[in-house]
Amino acid sequence: MRGYVGKRGKTWGYAVDVGRDPATGRRRQRTKGGFKTRREADAALAEVIRSVGTGTYVARDPQTLAEWIERWLPTMAPKIRPSTLSDYRKSLAHVTRQIGHVRLQALRPLDLEELYATLLKEGHRFGGGLAPKTVRNVHIALRRSLADAERFGLVHRNVAALVKAPAPTRPDLTTWSAPEVSQFLASVEAHRLGPAFRLLAATGMRRGEVLGLKWDSVDLDAGRLSVRRSLIAVDDELVWSDPKTSRSRRNLSLDSETVAVLRAHRRRRLEERLAAGELWEEHDLVFSTETGEALHPDRFSRAFERAVQSSGLPRIRMHDLRHTWATLALQAGIHPKVVSERLGHASTSITLDIYSHVQPELDAQAATAVALLFDAEPDADPGALHSV
Repeated sequence: MRGYVGKRGKTWGYAVDVGRDPATGRRRQRTKGGFKTRREADAALAEVIRSVGTGTYVARDPQTLAEWIERWLPTMAPKIRPSTLSDYRKSLAHVTRQIGHVRLQALRPLDLEELYATLLKEGHRFGGGLAPKTVRNVHIALRRSLADAERFGLVHRNVAALVKAPAPTRPDLTTWSAPEVSQFLASVEAHRLGPAFRLLAATGMRRGEVLGLKWDSVDLDAGRLSVRRSLIAVDDELVWSDPKTSRSRRNLSLDSETVAVLRAHRRRRLEERLAAGELWEEHDLVFSTETGEALHPDRFSRAFERAVQSSGLPRIRMHDLRHTWATLALQAGIHPKVVSERLGHASTSITLDIYSHVQPELDAQAATAVALLFDAEPDADPGALHSV
């Protein structure tokens, strides 16, 4: 490989042949000046020659970080869920707004450290800084984007991999007690969406999983249902999506009361269909509008919020019914693996991490239960325990 160092004016520079352009076949030359001494220019030239030899050389590219992100996002559409793509787009908007003008190859770890600090402090133009979890999501999206830039040979390293994202602060979970769940379900017995609220409370299913549930996935005779799809809103558009993780595709047993509620609900659905006549849209959905159309998740949540307010119970979010089910299940002594599988978590460790607030109670129960095994009065002669 040919290269030379020369002096131009008061500074030194180098020029080196870095091989042929794969697109045009023409020879490419890398030049750089502005070094104060020949030694500095020699060292820089040696580094370029080394990177070409090891295959890590990256040709100079003028595109900015914002331009790269704009190119990268569409390539992710076939690979990730629509909701994840939307989340990436929203997260990376914070990046392009703050440092999108920075040249992709000039991006430094310090730029990201300063970006995260700014987002935590200032965040949106109005309303103060972003939550640590939100900034962490920004980091996750940016790190994946820069990993692809490195894979495509646009940068020689992923600078986001050198930066620590802010640790998320896990908020205290707001849940209901068993009597409060019972009171709520009694208050919504006559509510059109009462059966949906019952299913959420009795299974810990996600909102989108309940809204995406179809009758072909429900076997009331066997008391089981299958979670196969989810209905979510992406940029306010309804989208059918696969379950969140591979473990989210699961079968769930139903208690007898929930089965009875769903049977009565199916009869009312047939009455709604007759009343709607030609306006009815058949999608086989268990829960829908009065004319059979898919129910928007936001509309579903607002109906739940109004029902909670009418019940007089402490305010919780719809997703907190999922937390409530998991907390009550663990307190009832259900094995964490069973709880994890019913929730559709990727692993039991995720379940135990989220519901760590239940652990002290479970620990106390374990201490008492095991102690009872050896503190109870033995049935046989104690001396027999030592015989071999």
